[in-house]
Amino acid sequence: MNDLNKKYFEVNKNTWDKKVSIHAKSEFYDVEGFKKGKTSLNKYELEELGDVKGKTLLHLQCHFGQDTLSLSRLGAKCTGIDLSPEGIKQAKLLNDELGLNATFIESNLYDVPKNVEGKFDIVFASYGVIGWLPDLKTWGEIISSKLKSGGIFYLIEFHPIVWMFDFLQTPPKLTYPYLEKEAIYEEYKGTYTNKDADIISKEYGWNHGLGEVITALTEAGMQIEFLHEFEKSPYNSFPEMDKTEDGMYVLKENQRMFPLLYSIRATKK
Repeated sequence: MNDLNKKYFEVNKNTWDKKVSIHAKSEFYDVEGFKKGKTSLNKYELEELGDVKGKTLLHLQCHFGQDTLSLSRLGAKCTGIDLSPEGIKQAKLLNDELGLNATFIESNLYDVPKNVEGKFDIVFASYGVIGWLPDLKTWGEIISSKLKSGGIFYLIEFHPIVWMFDFLQTPPKLTYPYLEKEAIYEEYKGTYTNKDADIISKEYGWNHGLGEVITALTEAGMQIEFLHEFEKSPYNSFPEMDKTEDGMYVLKENQRMFPLLYSIRATKK
């Protein structure tokens, strides 16, 4: 990792450390409901990932571990990694309080080979993860290296077209190139769970097109089972969304011209 990317990751880690306490108290994450048994997983990943019972699972960029622990409740033997020490601390507290057996490791994704031992049946990543990564070629290689032969990688993610828009403006403005190669810096008050929170979020991110994602996985020795695209999102995370009858969210009708999410399932050859 070059010195510039190290600087970017330090800025991002500092912001995510500050976000953890805000997110853990937010309605968005509903920790109290989660403690009572509510799953944090959505219908897309529940339907597409398949049965995880008895499987070893590595969750990349797990934040404070709710999805990891939801998968643990379904019977997987889970390991979650995240670059935020505060996120990992909160994840461990939740794990202990719920009496689950997940393992949580503080690690930048690019340090997974030296920080996480063994290979897994499943590698899992979800919602707002690859935009924090400058290099998807190495990402794909790391995923492949941590999968057993025949193992599954599953990703559910916001569509790259979404990140072409600047959502700090209302209405959102088409601002960033689809194939933007440089880091994008944003600074704003609050977080996606609370725009009025007492925090200035400072973030560096990277746009990655679907071609780049697929190529990173196939070149690392994985076979794509499917690539699905979805108009609806389980999260009301963009300005002025409409709620649908099934509890999902879509963009306003006059903006509904592109998918909000995509999912990929790939098998290690």
